[in-house]
Amino acid sequence: MAGTWVGETAGRIAEAVRTGEASAAGVVAEHLATIAAHDRSLGAFRVVRAAEAIAEAGDVDARADRDRLPLSGVPIAVKENTAVAGLPTWNGSAAARGPVEETDHEVVRRLRAAGAVVVATSRMPELGLWALTDDDTAVTRNPWSLDRTPGGSSGGAAAAVAAGLVPIAHGNDGLGSVRIPAACCGLVGLKPGRGVVPCQLGAEDWFGLTEHGILATTVADAALGFAVLANQEVTSLDPPARQRIAVSLRSPIAGVRADRPNRDSVARAAKLLTAAGHNTRKADPSYPVALGLRGTATWFAAAYRDVEAAGMDRSALQPRSRRHVALGESMWRRGYIREADRTAFRDGCLAFFSDGGHDLLLMPALAGAPPLARDWWRRPWRSNITACVRFAPFAAPWNIAGLPAIAVPMGQRTDGLPAAVQFVGPPGAEPLLLAVAAQLEAANPWRRHAPGWPRATVATA
Repeated sequence: MAGTWVGETAGRIAEAVRTGEASAAGVVAEHLATIAAHDRSLGAFRVVRAAEAIAEAGDVDARADRDRLPLSGVPIAVKENTAVAGLPTWNGSAAARGPVEETDHEVVRRLRAAGAVVVATSRMPELGLWALTDDDTAVTRNPWSLDRTPGGSSGGAAAAVAAGLVPIAHGNDGLGSVRIPAACCGLVGLKPGRGVVPCQLGAEDWFGLTEHGILATTVADAALGFAVLANQEVTSLDPPARQRIAVSLRSPIAGVRADRPNRDSVARAAKLLTAAGHNTRKADPSYPVALGLRGTATWFAAAYRDVEAAGMDRSALQPRSRRHVALGESMWRRGYIREADRTAFRDGCLAFFSDGGHDLLLMPALAGAPPLARDWWRRPWRSNITACVRFAPFAAPWNIAGLPAIAVPMGQRTDGLPAAVQFVGPPGAEPLLLAVAAQLEAANPWRRHAPGWPRATVATA
């Protein structure tokens, strides 16, 4: 049978290890056994640190401050583009792999200091460019339906959490890479606002668009993980005072519209929020015509800058990535990537909240169901672009604006896949986003794991 602690929340595991009800070594061993039994069918992890994780769990058990650690003994996965000492930083492919790291990234250091145990690094698409996770070694699959992608670029992280292989996972989000897979896999996915968590990824953090975030099965776990990443106290999840919540179905991309299940999810969330005492009204943020063009150019150029800074051999990259990088170089050299454009859009978004009298914005997380899980890395660049834009256009603007946003589960779609919505707030709104998400969780409890997961194991680590 599945281990005693597999499938529990991070908060419950940490409490058990702090009080001595469980040992970190035992908890980690159970999760490693589950990973060994079931990750082959999901392809969630690039590297599993079995021996190292067991030893590090023993270190947690021996710590004098174990009873005060917020993530005491919690197994966690770290996205493979974020430095973990002793491992190469893969960046989604062997062609993009960096050297073995001598030190942990700051967010990994914070997670370890809080008592978390890194059991694995999670898979992502090459260079984190796609909302589809696969390469020539594996196609990462969605536990809700193995023929579907878990999204990307934090696709491995989302698949692992939704299947119960780990209770919580680190991810990062440059154009939706935490919120998109969270929505695909029925999870809570928080992207903090700009500068709240140290980023330090690639050449320029994708021109400031990228943030480290958390994927979890409950709002409480998301709040706990965020507090550790941001080096803050855990925020209160008590119901907030009456909020003014704008509700929008408008897509940032002309010609792309949310499908009926996603529109229904927004309507259902708005109804629940109104019943909780909040003011909800229809109001659309402004998406300038140039936003899509400038945002796409920035996406291209971020890849080019990362490849150039790392001295990667472009010829070794996947064809879709090579095309992306080449276009990025052209955009960069022509001067299409301007901080002034991003600042102007951010200012307009801030005015939407302040001058428009809105505390939060509620909108779809996705436009459609997750695409099929397949070898997208073999397919043409245009096919990848089209697939990503058609099913996930709603996330990227908030990276350009640098605003905090969260994906929240809303039950299931009519096709049986998970449903979700997205909330966006002004700078500093992370506690409010989490509190409102907790209200929805209480009013509309969701399935914490994909149907049939976590699964029984036949061996122990």
